[in-house]
Amino acid sequence: MKHFLQFKDFTREEFDYLFERTREIKAMFKSYTIYHPLKDRMLAMVFEKQSTRTRVSFEAGIHQLGGSSINLTTGETQLGRGEPIEDVARVISRMVDLVMIRTFDQSIIERFAAYSRVPVINGLTNQFHPCQILADVFTYIEHRGDIAGKIVTWIGDGNNMCSTWLQAAAIFDFQLHVASPPGYAVNQSLISEQEKPHLTMFSDPMDAARNADLVTTDVWTSMGFESETDERRRDFVDFQVDSEMMAVARPDALFMHCLPAHRGEEVSAEVLEGGQSVVWDEAENRLHAQKALMEYLILGQVSQN
Repeated sequence: MKHFLQFKDFTREEFDYLFERTREIKAMFKSYTIYHPLKDRMLAMVFEKQSTRTRVSFEAGIHQLGGSSINLTTGETQLGRGEPIEDVARVISRMVDLVMIRTFDQSIIERFAAYSRVPVINGLTNQFHPCQILADVFTYIEHRGDIAGKIVTWIGDGNNMCSTWLQAAAIFDFQLHVASPPGYAVNQSLISEQEKPHLTMFSDPMDAARNADLVTTDVWTSMGFESETDERRRDFVDFQVDSEMMAVARPDALFMHCLPAHRGEEVSAEVLEGGQSVVWDEAENRLHAQKALMEYLILGQVSQN
């Protein structure tokens, strides 16, 4: 049994397999081919944070694979009344085949997985967002081919997305350029020795974006930090991805954003809606990449077409 709690939980070979399955599963979806390898399997989705893309992509994904889902929120379960996460894990994992959790601290999902009898997927924590980067790396490969040796530039808060991009850089052997305002750099305690050679920090976002193959960003204020909104708007004012910044990247550079996007803050409307933006493909690929992930966690490797 495997879990997907951090991006580095899988090897490069496993990701190569997942990406091949993603291509095949996406092709079946586009051709309206019915594919139900997870018939009668059940996914439990536990949300302690609000969600749009994560909920829709997992709920639609398990249904398209022939399975079903249960959506649980803190307010609707005993989690909201203080039931130990270990007890919840013991019970839920006896009733379903797979659990996806979107929560706050990484320790919560780690504790749940330690007592679960079924695979657990990280749907987002404060520290990591592996499902999003799974879709993002696949989207880059889909549009531009191998990401090895490329430059990926992260502009903005050194948050869970940034930390997960760094894990991907070590696995796929690309360079991550990060530009963050003072006080918002990537959490040094989350950086492993294997990841350090793949990271370069910049104080000037234009320098970070120079010659990049991919420029990506996120909202200035993530969930849980709403009280800092005004302060963050002041601190991040020079860290908007706009057409001037994209102009110093490579001519064929792509732009990504995990969404939701605030036009006029972390990204200009011109870039978000422009020809280099692949954000809508990126969002759709959450669905297909997660279908490949769920298939793999429940069934292991399957025969490929």
